[in-house]
Amino acid sequence: MPIHYGSQALNYMTISSPLGTQIPQATGYAFALKTQNKPNCVICYFGEGAASEGDFHAALNMAGVFKVPVIFFCRNNGYAISTPAHEQFAGDGIASRGVGYGIKTLRVDGNDVLAVLKATQEARRMAVEQHEPVLIEAMTYRLGAHSSSDDPSGYRNKSEEETWRAKCPVLRFKLWLIAQGWWDEDQEEQRKQAHRSAIVNAMKKAEKIPAPTLEDLFSDVYDTPPWHLQEQYDALKAHIRKYPEAYPKTSWRLDHE
Repeated sequence: MPIHYGSQALNYMTISSPLGTQIPQATGYAFALKTQNKPNCVICYFGEGAASEGDFHAALNMAGVFKVPVIFFCRNNGYAISTPAHEQFAGDGIASRGVGYGIKTLRVDGNDVLAVLKATQEARRMAVEQHEPVLIEAMTYRLGAHSSSDDPSGYRNKSEEETWRAKCPVLRFKLWLIAQGWWDEDQEEQRKQAHRSAIVNAMKKAEKIPAPTLEDLFSDVYDTPPWHLQEQYDALKAHIRKYPEAYPKTSWRLDHE
């Protein structure tokens, strides 16, 4: 997974691939902050789909019982990966669960940038000053597909998407900036063109980089691959040499050939 980066300098913790595992991890981090009497809090982001995992309930219960400084930030986009909210739960969203676990809870318009900022600032104040967990539910909508392999037309219609498109947080914030006199359409177009050119140039540069060697598939994690991976590597090389037409040269290189 490409999002397992972390930074000790920035207090950014790495997470695990399975859905929802970061939620109890956040409670654990916050418990450590409390035991060390540090004036900090933890904030953990997840979607309403992850709130259907057991880890969510275990994390909130522990946070509520031990009163640790953690902010649970739930982005409720209404569909998780592809399941409508009404098929995920019968209750009133995620906010009611925080109340059930004795946790201070805020619900905010997730498409309002300034409202989200204010809610997060207030949640941090409560978490740090009052030494208590806080749950934020940001009501929003995922305009695009969940991933490149997702087809939203299978679970929602275009008219619904168009209704929400007018509520896009980027569009709303742009209009607000224009209303304040801090932005205009000419600046908007110039910035778009600049970003578009930067992306195209980066893509052209990346396309000139040779494809990675097949060996990298096995050596990326291990300095010395274990015997079973070495056997798989040797078998794959033999298969490629036997059936080269099945493997386009543009997508791989055998060793350093």
